[in-house]
Amino acid sequence: MTSPSTAVTALAPETLRSWITEHQDLVVIDVRSAAEFESMHIRGSYNVPLPLLSEHTDELAARLGSRVVLVCQSGARAEQARQRLGKVGIETAHVLTGGAPAFAVAGGDVVKGRDRWDLERQVRLAAGSLGVLGLAGGKFVSPKIRTLAGLIGTGLTFSAATNTCAMGQAISAMPWNKAAKEPTRESAILALPVSAGVNSDVNAEAKA
Repeated sequence: MTSPSTAVTALAPETLRSWITEHQDLVVIDVRSAAEFESMHIRGSYNVPLPLLSEHTDELAARLGSRVVLVCQSGARAEQARQRLGKVGIETAHVLTGGAPAFAVAGGDVVKGRDRWDLERQVRLAAGSLGVLGLAGGKFVSPKIRTLAGLIGTGLTFSAATNTCAMGQAISAMPWNKAAKEPTRESAILALPVSAGVNSDVNAEAKA
């Protein structure tokens, strides 16, 4: 039997629309980069990029109630966030199916800014380009360059097996993926409202 902390709890965009209308205790957390969030996000959602969430999972979990929805571009990063929160006791977080784009297609209320390529699309472009470069270099320059294509394949396999993406983390640090205001522990986590029913001493910790 699958435990709550390991089961994928998918949430349809249409369901989230009704939740936003009906439940005041709902918290929607977007774990994409700040640049992706600026491009388009669900109105009322909070931006806590996955690396920041991973670094301060305990503090974030201490502020969350029972109704949490995690959002990214496709669901992969949101699922990573759900697993991390599950390890510290938040076992009821939901992952939005299809991410923010699917919510927009479903007629959900979104805020749009400057158009950018999402991080997952950039990763596909980088991996594909490096693979082609390795194969072409192996044919026209040196057979040793083909090793590059093999390394990319190995990296993608490892990424799928571990549900992580080192290339994505590296690309997210590039200048073009930086927003005017990058989220910090103080602005993204400690600024989150404490959900009803959560111990009030969290506020004291935030001021410490």
